[in-house]
Amino acid sequence: MKEISVFDVIGPNMIGPSSSHTAGALRIARVAKKLSGDDIKHVEFILYGSFAKTYKGHGTDRALVAGMLGMDTEDERIKEAFKYAAEENLEFSITTEDKELEYHPNIVEIVISHNNDNSTTSVMGASVGGGSIKIISINGIRIDFTGEYCTMFIRHKDIAGVTAYITKSLSEHGINIAFMRVYREEKGKIGYTIIEADHDIDSKVVNSILTNPDVMDIKLIDSV
Repeated sequence: MKEISVFDVIGPNMIGPSSSHTAGALRIARVAKKLSGDDIKHVEFILYGSFAKTYKGHGTDRALVAGMLGMDTEDERIKEAFKYAAEENLEFSITTEDKELEYHPNIVEIVISHNNDNSTTSVMGASVGGGSIKIISINGIRIDFTGEYCTMFIRHKDIAGVTAYITKSLSEHGINIAFMRVYREEKGKIGYTIIEADHDIDSKVVNSILTNPDVMDIKLIDSV
């Protein structure tokens, strides 16, 4: 039998009528912002399932924008997120898709266009209830993490020894791994390692891992 916590039932403190449609949506957007950095030209929110049907009434649109602005779930400014987006020159659009994806009815894909090289970052997440989320895709690569732990998203060459180097570096800095998952685009090309840790991870740990020439990039995501 699956255990249900009090958090699952009542959700977090938040501004808005629904933990799934408001707090969960905001947290997905916060993860997307941390993965993409501050070089944001435009953000497109693509809503699926019940998100697409009820986003205006539940304030999902304002919550997503607030998350991209770095607000948390208790921020009183969420209600006026559009105004703050205009003040910070955050351009965004909202698109709805009349279909439900297999994973969950509350899904948003956030497509972020960057100024410096016209590239895009795509993050797809599901709001799974009580304000909890799962990130299920980054740039089309199927992944799985919750944002409840301090998380490292590491892009590296898909060759032997890289993940061993990563775990050794974490061990040397006293970081205990709660969850670890490895993905790749294609054998021998680009790999992705996602580390969810029991401890906060500081820049010393990140810089230590980056000394390996086969590690290409690291995004650090504090718990959301």
